[in-house]
Amino acid sequence: MYSTRVSWHVNASRSAVYRALLDADAIAKWRVPDGMTAHVHEFEGREGGAFRLSLTYDVPTGTGKSDAHTDTYHGHFVKLVPDQQVVEEVEFETDDPALRGTMTMTTTLTDTDGGTDVLVVHEGIPDVVPAADNETGTRMALVNLARLVEAESR
Repeated sequence: MYSTRVSWHVNASRSAVYRALLDADAIAKWRVPDGMTAHVHEFEGREGGAFRLSLTYDVPTGTGKSDAHTDTYHGHFVKLVPDQQVVEEVEFETDDPALRGTMTMTTTLTDTDGGTDVLVVHEGIPDVVPAADNETGTRMALVNLARLVEAESR
């Protein structure tokens, strides 16, 4: 298992970014890499609250972790510090033992000139998931997050 760190600058307030981290409708729009579609099955945006999401490839050649074309994961919110940090425990829904195990995702928000720096740290990523894929998918999602909250902040 390994860890990754990905950061992105968002031209919006920490409170606007934080709200998007805990809103099911917003999650469906931003927490999805390019070429995939998100479906939020369950989402309780509170400390201890559970969530379950599926990301499905838009093309039939995409290979999923949960079934042929989909990555489904579930988890819960471990810690919420309003406008500062969200800590989640996440687990893929899969029959593949190499993809099993709990991962921790910590999103930290920091004020910067003109907005917020968002840092996402993934810990406990299974070795069979290429680090470059995790980093690229996270970066794509953060670009989507920035677009969403920046448009809403105008």
